[in-house]
Amino acid sequence: MSDRYVTLMASLPPHVPSLFANRQTPISRLKLDDRLQMLEPQDAIDLALIEELLHWDRMSMEMTDAQMIERGKQTCDRLDNEFIKDIVRWRLEIRTVVAALRRRHLGRPVPSAGSKWGYGAWMKMIETHWHEPSFGVERIYPWLPEADRLLEESDSLALERLLLNQVWDYYGRVVGDHYFDFEAVVVYVLRWDVIDRWSRYNGEAAARRFDRMVESALGYYVSMFA
Repeated sequence: MSDRYVTLMASLPPHVPSLFANRQTPISRLKLDDRLQMLEPQDAIDLALIEELLHWDRMSMEMTDAQMIERGKQTCDRLDNEFIKDIVRWRLEIRTVVAALRRRHLGRPVPSAGSKWGYGAWMKMIETHWHEPSFGVERIYPWLPEADRLLEESDSLALERLLLNQVWDYYGRVVGDHYFDFEAVVVYVLRWDVIDRWSRYNGEAAARRFDRMVESALGYYVSMFA
């Protein structure tokens, strides 16, 4: 355990356990960035890679599905930390599942074999079960029926809330016994981003964003990634 990470984590105010109980981030981004200057040089590079890939406000709406997938693969290749790689893979797989919901909602056919439309272990299952409500992966993602219903109803607020909560809960589960190490720092920063997104959220903005995302690339489906 690095003393600098003990000091870093001890300097950060804790997140409120429930996402929706957070009215604002516990620390400003300016102050958070100041604390993050304590990171080891390689850890700082790795965190920047993760944030560039996963944080909504650092993504380009011009990126295509194929470009997003390739960027995700390149990020995983550059990371040596398996804990962090698992987080990135999970987020990309969630994006793939929600992107599939969006594509089907728009009436598009099942993606052609070999096309670069998604990422991860569930692509073949989704393609095979395209016309089933939860693509055959409801056991893995039990919230899919609810997400499908909210998408059909164009209830962007409730869908945003549902998806953000999945990410929030996932971070809470995986952080486990990481308290004063780089892994704990990564989860703290990623959870900070979720709080920031929710605290700045409003229904009108969400509706505009929903309309933009409907025709946008894989990574930019409803709010998340989210």
